Amino acid sequence: MVAVIRTGGKQYKVEPNTILRVEKLPVEEGQTVELTEVLMVQDENGLRIGTPTVANAKVIAEVVRHVKGKKIIGFTYKPKKNQRRRYGHRQWQTILRVQGIEA
Repeated sequence: MVAVIRTGGKQYKVEPNTILRVEKLPVEEGQTVELTEVLMVQDENGLRIGTPTVANAKVIAEVVRHVKGKKIIGFTYKPKKNQRRRYGHRQWQTILRVQGIEA
């Protein structure tokens, strides 16, 4: 069984026991979360594509932990003014383990 979900403005292809990193979700570590924005489901009955989401479909996942992502370096400047600024940013992410897909 395969599904495509949308969370945090991005789309992810998931199967049972898939581990993925998504934008931080307001859920404690160890708890389960239901992702209801399922865009596509493929199972033994065939392929179902939502308009925009598949009705009564959800993905159940367990929150493994919250981590910070890779550092992104930014640089801004204004020409001829000797203004330069370098900055870094690390986005919070949630690591999920997909437990099952219900369609």
